[in-house]
Amino acid sequence: MGELMRKSRKADVCVVGGGLAGTFAAIAAARHGAKVVLMQDRPVLGGNASSEIRMWVSGAGSRVRNLQETGIMEEVLLENMRRNPTRNFSIWDSILYEKVKAESNIELLLNCACCFAESENDTIKNVTGFQLTTYTWQKVEADVFIDCSGDSILAELVDAEYMVGREAKETFGEEWGLEKADKKTMGMSLMIQAHETDHKCEFIAPDWAYTFKTDEEMNFKPHDCLDRIETNFYWIELGGEVDSLHDTEEVRDELIKIAYGAWDHIKNQGDHGADNWELDFIGFLPGKRESRRYVGDYVLTQQDVEAGKQFEDEVAYGGWQIDNHLPGGFFMDGTGGHHVQRRRLTEPYGIPLRSLYSRNVNNLMFAGRNISASHLAFATTRVMGTCGVMGQAVGTAAALMTKYHMSARQLVAEKIVELQDTLMEDDCFLPGIRRKMSPLCTAETLQADWGDASNLLNGIDRKIWGNDNGYWGMCNRAITYNFDEKKHISEFRLIVDSDLDREYTEGNPRALNISATLFRRVDYNHTSYGFPKCMVKAFRVETLDDNGEWKTVYETDNNHQRMIREKLDVDTTAIRLIPMSTYLSEQLGLATYGSAQAHIFAFEVR
Repeated sequence: MGELMRKSRKADVCVVGGGLAGTFAAIAAARHGAKVVLMQDRPVLGGNASSEIRMWVSGAGSRVRNLQETGIMEEVLLENMRRNPTRNFSIWDSILYEKVKAESNIELLLNCACCFAESENDTIKNVTGFQLTTYTWQKVEADVFIDCSGDSILAELVDAEYMVGREAKETFGEEWGLEKADKKTMGMSLMIQAHETDHKCEFIAPDWAYTFKTDEEMNFKPHDCLDRIETNFYWIELGGEVDSLHDTEEVRDELIKIAYGAWDHIKNQGDHGADNWELDFIGFLPGKRESRRYVGDYVLTQQDVEAGKQFEDEVAYGGWQIDNHLPGGFFMDGTGGHHVQRRRLTEPYGIPLRSLYSRNVNNLMFAGRNISASHLAFATTRVMGTCGVMGQAVGTAAALMTKYHMSARQLVAEKIVELQDTLMEDDCFLPGIRRKMSPLCTAETLQADWGDASNLLNGIDRKIWGNDNGYWGMCNRAITYNFDEKKHISEFRLIVDSDLDREYTEGNPRALNISATLFRRVDYNHTSYGFPKCMVKAFRVETLDDNGEWKTVYETDNNHQRMIREKLDVDTTAIRLIPMSTYLSEQLGLATYGSAQAHIFAFEVR
């Protein structure tokens, strides 16, 4: 019998795990010049947000106004909103896939599970994964390894320090710490998807499913999902009291029995208004919340997140509530939410780079639900919006590490400001830090044909803390930078309002950030969730030539992104931005998808 095929490749950065954290880490590293291999053990990207699990993307903006994650996160969400108005999970899968495939610096290995790693002197040399579809061992050598597997697969393979379970109060002095530490975790959930039709639909449960004839038998779990589109069957949850890694198959079997039993209860055990509802999907891959957490140079704690702490090496942020699912899961009494320990946060908190790299393995970084945080701090950092911005942060950091040939610890000491500046230039929000302005963009060079445009110079690219921070412009009225002498312009950067609070978008505003809806009401009417009406759709950038005439250097009538950054190569004494009316909105004189004015947070040239 012959041996299985073996392939080897070299890269600057190897990302293990293709959830949102890993996907965004790979994209960020690639966009900043690193050669990347992304190793994902599933056939699709997205992790808990993928079509295999179907959980929507929650983050800081889901709980605190003005905190919606931007950067790559908003880029893919806007693309999804534009092309996938009914939130079809397969289309969402393809959008994540194409974002990765569009980067020439990324080599994507799908269906490839990381199995082995070699290290020397506390430094990882390579990892090897088995790709099931090709029956090939894939070996990857790299300078930096980023573990976004969620389960911290590299921890035991390279002897990186990690934590499991809930800490005692004495460990970090946390209010909700236990009297005695244990190894219990939050459980994993199995998602259900259904839709409403215009006719009665029968449902016959399999014989092996559990039967819950009463709400009491279902432990009083809140099953009003058909009327509340912003919730789901998160409470079909088990695994916190066993090994959330090695017992996953057995836990999955129990969850499937519960899932079919819960749907049978809604359809057949009492009147739940479900006669016309039809089941579309029951997952076979549980969405996991917690397993192993790495130990970095800093462990984020409950006190940090509740105080909205900011750090000198802050590279990401969170704001989701402390959302601590107790280990008993489904078997706990759901009355009044007793199975979940929650506390709302009112301010964002920073996430330091020191919590995103290993304390004892030199070239190991991580992002997602495995960062260096206590169990209670992890209860807020674990949501996918926060995981995504952490992914972009570590991917960007890894690119700088390869550029300067330094470790993450050295990056904190020597290049943290450059990393933060780079992230903010890429439209990542860092609480308490202002983006540095180009020296070409000053109060002396800025002129607006209408209104006060000074907010374009304040280095804050969103509404936050009661301040608008934007410029409200009229259609066909210019924003201009005038220079005393010719300046070379290499690029422009524009940030427009994409309605981060999703206030002016058709459909259910509480369901607009999600990759798909778990429940579709009146699906036979093809429910659509719209696109931000305030988005600037059409604009033109012009420069002044030697004859005193304006020359168009960039123009679009179909913008659908919040950040537009384009390379230029021009010498000029003036450059201007003009939001324009489009063919469909000329009668109203609009440059947007419906708003009466163009709302712009930044227009900058370099």
